[in-house]
Amino acid sequence: MAVKKVDKIWMNGELIDWDDAKVHVLSHVIHYGSSWFEGIRCYDTAKGSAIFRLDEHLKRLHNSVKIYRAEIPYSDEQLKQAVMETIRANRMKACYIRPVVFRGYGDVGVNPSNNPVDTVVAVWDWGQYLGTGALENGIDVCVSSWRRPEPDTFPTMAKTGGNYMNSQLIKLEAIANGYSEGIALDSNGYISEGSGENIFVVMEGVLYTTPLHASILPGITRSSVLQLAKDAGIEVREETMLREVLYVADEVFFAGTAAELTPIRSVDKIKVGAGKPGPITREMQKRFFEVVRDGADKHDWLSFVYD
Repeated sequence: MAVKKVDKIWMNGELIDWDDAKVHVLSHVIHYGSSWFEGIRCYDTAKGSAIFRLDEHLKRLHNSVKIYRAEIPYSDEQLKQAVMETIRANRMKACYIRPVVFRGYGDVGVNPSNNPVDTVVAVWDWGQYLGTGALENGIDVCVSSWRRPEPDTFPTMAKTGGNYMNSQLIKLEAIANGYSEGIALDSNGYISEGSGENIFVVMEGVLYTTPLHASILPGITRSSVLQLAKDAGIEVREETMLREVLYVADEVFFAGTAAELTPIRSVDKIKVGAGKPGPITREMQKRFFEVVRDGADKHDWLSFVYD
């Protein structure tokens, strides 16, 4: 899905023209993947344009950078205002938001300490990440041959550019074999997550999701589903799960900022449940979209852009 160009990007403290947002080819990030980022959505709700869980996303961004012994040269409040300014400057009602922090131009050795830390906020229009009809009808996925890294290799709690090289392999393999998405196993062979989404499984009325020690990113949408399930009185368990659980589950769905809540109708060409979105998946979708479309926000998850 091609990025749709808008007018302005916020870069290192100021709004600049889209075409002027450039980095040097010898920037550390290009050679070593030293970047950290977030994916956030602004929705055109019934009560006005609102960003979903902005504070939580910015907190995770700062934590990701901290894990790599770096520091963002802006506070959470400054970044929050930068996000708001960028949306307003581009007159967006709804958009995808990409804050990205990276090691810039300086030394070209592995040691990044002497490189500046650059900060960018971009926004653009982005529809259904996993394709038209995915939210309504579900998608076909596979279990990838590529696994998530060992816990002591790459910190998966950090949302880093480098980690997404692994995600690219998962996604490319899935697409090459005719699937919409791939599911990775962890280093022990248990279910981890999708290339860019957390995963939920329903069995006998209980909602399961993989724990942090399964090499997953602690997803903001994931935590939202956990709360919405609690609101609905649905039992939730964070447990290690075997691969074959995906084949015998009643329902399976992805959760992520880009994917939102996307049902999975088959895994490795094995039909999940009835082969269509199930009742708990639909209930979670309904409750999620009541927040982001209707503005029915009882958890203070929405930050409104325009007064």
